[in-house]
Amino acid sequence: MHILPKPPHKYPWYVRLFFWKQKHTYGKTLDPGLLWGRSPRLFATVALLYGAINRRSSPLEPSLRSLLTVRVSQINHCAFCIDINANTLIKRGVSQEKVDRLSHWWEEQNLAHFSHKERLALEYAEAITWCDRYVDGELMGRLKQTFDDDSIVELTGLVAFQNLSSKFNAALDVPPQGFCKIPSKK
Repeated sequence: MHILPKPPHKYPWYVRLFFWKQKHTYGKTLDPGLLWGRSPRLFATVALLYGAINRRSSPLEPSLRSLLTVRVSQINHCAFCIDINANTLIKRGVSQEKVDRLSHWWEEQNLAHFSHKERLALEYAEAITWCDRYVDGELMGRLKQTFDDDSIVELTGLVAFQNLSSKFNAALDVPPQGFCKIPSKK
């Protein structure tokens, strides 16, 4: 990593509480949390935003949310994000084979592994993430045939958040922490 974490006792108490929760959930404190924790106000804001996006009452199915976070992470070359999000995707019932096909989901031999809804959401996530693409009226029209307006807002917020997270981690060279087999980053 380009920036190293501070010793644990140097973080504010409320940041250390979050580290305790991570140890309980993942068995260890996650490197991105240690880095965000260097700026406690940013850390608190990012943690609250993540909690709002990853809530159980989201109109987006958990597996779809995880599928999108893995794809955005692949595009942004975030090894840590691919690792943890692919692990979450598998825990949410998606096969390793599908995870492995995600980096080339649009190719003919892979299309059958993804539902219409997933392909549309992946196309939207890529249009938001890639610099050479954009969201035009035609894509938005197709989205509105499958997703209601609230779901489109949720999709947009999720993809924007994952771009923030994966770009932060990639820029600081946060390594994977061994949650799963790393799928291709293409």
